[in-house]
Amino acid sequence: MPVRWSDMDAYGHVNNARFLTIYEEARVALFFQGAREHGLGSFEEGIVIARHEIDYLRPVDYGDPVRVEMWISEQRAASFTVSYELFDDGELAGRAKSVCVPYNLADGHPRRLSADEREFLRPYLAA
Repeated sequence: MPVRWSDMDAYGHVNNARFLTIYEEARVALFFQGAREHGLGSFEEGIVIARHEIDYLRPVDYGDPVRVEMWISEQRAASFTVSYELFDDGELAGRAKSVCVPYNLADGHPRRLSADEREFLRPYLAA
């Protein structure tokens, strides 16, 4: 994931809120673009975030892109948790989790994961 000049704070590091944006961009790439490439478009129809949790382990400076590794650490009938690790120059700089809830935007309510969605998530489930 690229680190942009606008991600910097007054101290010359990636702003804490921008970590969340980097995680979001990685998550969207998987659940929208990646899922679409596998013939699954239902995540694009609605996912809301029920919770974020972030641990900042070291500052990230402007420069080279960072690497984000993701996996599904928990899967329930109507939610799943995405876990992330963010690496800067090969060093672990942050950890995070997002609880994602499939959502029916048209009707305005959460929904259960479909069989196709569970199948898509399976390779990413933590052992």
